[in-house]
Amino acid sequence: MKTNPAFTPWPVLAAVWLGLAAATTTITAAPAAEMETVRLSVDGRAFVTGASNQPFRIWGVNYDRDATGENGRLLEDYWLTEWDTVREDFQEMKDLGANVVRIHLQLGRFMSAPATPLQASLDQLRRLLDLAGSMGLYLNITGLGCYHKADTPAWYDRLDETARWTVQAEFWTAVARTCRSSPAVFCYDLMNEPVIGGNVAEGWVSGELGGKCYVQRLTLQQGQRSAVEIAKSWVEKLTTAIRKEDPGHLITVGVIPWAHVWPTAKPVFYAPEAGRALDFVSIHLYPGKGEVDKALTAMAVYDLGKPLVIEETFPLACSLEEMDDFLKRSKDRAEGYFSFYWGRTVGEYAAATEKKEVAALLQSWLGYFRKQAAFMKRP
Repeated sequence: MKTNPAFTPWPVLAAVWLGLAAATTTITAAPAAEMETVRLSVDGRAFVTGASNQPFRIWGVNYDRDATGENGRLLEDYWLTEWDTVREDFQEMKDLGANVVRIHLQLGRFMSAPATPLQASLDQLRRLLDLAGSMGLYLNITGLGCYHKADTPAWYDRLDETARWTVQAEFWTAVARTCRSSPAVFCYDLMNEPVIGGNVAEGWVSGELGGKCYVQRLTLQQGQRSAVEIAKSWVEKLTTAIRKEDPGHLITVGVIPWAHVWPTAKPVFYAPEAGRALDFVSIHLYPGKGEVDKALTAMAVYDLGKPLVIEETFPLACSLEEMDDFLKRSKDRAEGYFSFYWGRTVGEYAAATEKKEVAALLQSWLGYFRKQAAFMKRP
């Protein structure tokens, strides 16, 4: 068992986002050779595995950083120097009952210049795939992160829209080339929560929470183009870059479901014109207190004939009972869910001496998450 730092005091909202740790019971990992690539079912509405054609449902976690310090370190901050921590974290996620792990790769750690990928990072990604495969875990590889503004290359922020998209395509070309032969790849997620619109003064990134910027703009000058036109051009450029290296693995993009905010809002990245090249729908949905029905209604807007995945969810603003209600009532529509894991076990939350209310919430959620794993992965 690795040694974790003392429980760091956080504002309640940010602390809850520190998501999930794992339980401590060891579960035997499936050998990598037994893994089958996940693909779409014949009717394109569900996931199945390889030649066996077995149904596959996601019960996963987001894993991009640990709980060290005030705001936690991003995965690339420690995966080169603390591999034992990464390996132990993956075992804990396996023990928690997860079958897919969503990792968040930072563009600045993978591109040293507009057309120059960093081989050391690509090699470490390959190592991570091997580790995941050895434990029978799949990876949702989310790219193009700029979560720390200070770590985003200055040359990248100076680029105009066209040049910036070209760099993004180079990133995905390099990543897809590295990952194409691994059955441990569940999918490529083009970017976390892209948005359209903004201006030069606002800059490319937004959505700061707990010292991280999760939202990224695709353009600062929309002009006369519609949001769907921009989304279509961007999705086509990046999926083309991936497909020339990897024709098989699934592609998605995790979006904010604006129908949860404005009931009349329509999908942009999953509009028929824009989402044609995306294999399944990914949305980030957090039910509010007393608003389970509202969340289910927003979710229905994204039921578009493709598999629908709740790529981020957590009882951030609702009770555990309401979260249970949301999960059980949405299960027939969703093909899976991702919550959060941040390198802490149930026991470590139980032993926390500060922010005990938050630690107790996480401890309760972990128990629920693990208890529900078999049911939620069952078709």
